[in-house]
Amino acid sequence: MGPEPRRRGSAPASACASTARRGWSRSSAATTATPPRGEDGGVAGAHTRPLADLRRADEPHFGAKSANLGELSAAEIPVPPGFALSRDAYLVAAEDLGLEGRSAEEASRAIRAAPLSAALRAELDAGYEELVAAAGDPRPPVAVRSSAIGEDTEDATFAGQHETRLWVRGIESVDEAVRECWASLHGPEAVSYRAELASAAGAPAMGVAIQLMIDATVSGVMFTCNPVSGDPSTVAIEASWGLGLAVVAGEVTPDEYRVSKVTREVLSRRLGPKELEYVPGAGETGTARVEVSPERRRAECLDEEQLARLVDLARRVERHFGGHQDIEWAIARGSDEPGELFLLQSRPVTATPSRPKPTGAQRSAIDLVMGTFGASGGGERP
Repeated sequence: MGPEPRRRGSAPASACASTARRGWSRSSAATTATPPRGEDGGVAGAHTRPLADLRRADEPHFGAKSANLGELSAAEIPVPPGFALSRDAYLVAAEDLGLEGRSAEEASRAIRAAPLSAALRAELDAGYEELVAAAGDPRPPVAVRSSAIGEDTEDATFAGQHETRLWVRGIESVDEAVRECWASLHGPEAVSYRAELASAAGAPAMGVAIQLMIDATVSGVMFTCNPVSGDPSTVAIEASWGLGLAVVAGEVTPDEYRVSKVTREVLSRRLGPKELEYVPGAGETGTARVEVSPERRRAECLDEEQLARLVDLARRVERHFGGHQDIEWAIARGSDEPGELFLLQSRPVTATPSRPKPTGAQRSAIDLVMGTFGASGGGERP
């Protein structure tokens, strides 16, 4: 799949806002052949925990992405079930491989080539078996997402720097995807980004989140503020057909909405051409990029009820975290729970711009927002 794509809608650093090795020892990992149960009944091992058990305090061990998913679950916000691999699993593997002092390219190559230890593989097997049981599928598709320490925080997002693999089927493929996530920690983009930050102390480390895959009919991103003006009274939503890859990678011009948090009124609505979408690949493994039919390109992705549900969820997430959030979401296709809305991740928006000052006495707040986005109240994008 390649590194997790940089979002088309991602707020830049100037938009709205709000390693020492510790913990589990190698010996404790080696003695965990049958991982114990977590608080929710899922598997919990020396280096794994059910996502639903994680909280903000777990961020230093599991990364903000996984910890935030646990927080969303605790708030009873719909999140696909899954489990998390801790940063200590990576640190043990890095020590075993002797990565210290090696170049980034050599480290990436070594991580991809080396199999997981027997103890860690046993934990990974147990976690995946829990998802097998939950899905009723012997090889359920999962998303394997990086959750690096320091990623998706108020100080740095690392958006687009680390690996995400979608529609991964079978434990062997999950094993490989975990190692791909680890290797992306040493990719040139991630190394350069850490150097630019100049604030990341100690050696880099990465957790990994593994979740049941949502076969999305529509997906996208939303910000709990206006990502350009910083207006906190609106929710900005971008939506397109299929999996969210096309939106976050900027490969498609999505439908765009600005909705009032207070009145739920749609303040602006712009339809994008949405020429392509990502769907499950051949054999429902990996993803495939396909063209969207002319009729669906002209059709709106979201109806009024779906917009209202998204705004309600955005308000709940913002209230729970106590600040503006950048959220990925998906609406399920499928026969089991068609139309169900899931949140796939939530991260803080990194900075808030100054609100624009009126340039004329007759300009209202809504006029300013409309002007910022070049909107005239609706219609189709040319």
